[in-house]
Amino acid sequence: MANFRTHITVAAAGGALLACAGYQLQGWPPLQALAACALTAFGGILPDIDADHSRSSRLIFTLLAVPALGVGGVLLQTWLSPGALLLACGGIYIGVRYVGGTLFSRLTVHRGSWHSLLAAVLCTWAVAAFSYHWLAQPGWLAWLHGLAVLAGFLIHLVLDEIYSVDLAGGRLKRSFGTALKPFDCHRPASSLLMLVATAALLPWLPPWEALGALLV
Repeated sequence: MANFRTHITVAAAGGALLACAGYQLQGWPPLQALAACALTAFGGILPDIDADHSRSSRLIFTLLAVPALGVGGVLLQTWLSPGALLLACGGIYIGVRYVGGTLFSRLTVHRGSWHSLLAAVLCTWAVAAFSYHWLAQPGWLAWLHGLAVLAGFLIHLVLDEIYSVDLAGGRLKRSFGTALKPFDCHRPASSLLMLVATAALLPWLPPWEALGALLV
């Protein structure tokens, strides 16, 4: 499989191409083009969230802790004093970054459910819904954020499959087919839970018309 540096470098390059194309062809604002590039790079390491003690996993949970901290601060600021709010925000960060990361690594298996097209859809929809409802972004921009993550996610899966082919020896490694798969058939319970979570996001998605306008 490809390593951390390869994944994030190729995904960042893909994000730069996406940003340039959007800026030149559709007139995306420079700031939004830059955000698309960053989200593509993030999507490029996202499937390795299930890799125990990896650089990808640590970085992902650090990045996830930041919006969790912001959302928690907004929701709790009217209920807590400044001192209590500071402690609560610290607890949120530690909970997501360390406790959440540790629990996630124990409950998941590398190259399992998170290396699948179903996981790619889940992450795409989650980012689009978060951008639309929590960040109050217009529909087209929320879909752009989600599609940027999808692009990086797919780059990761394709790279893993490419690295599963031994060109020198003319053979396929045992890891071939474990990344770019529709879902994890070896762990049906995990796949079913992921499918339920994906379906639960349907009412929260930005308008589909905005997605169509973005792709035209």
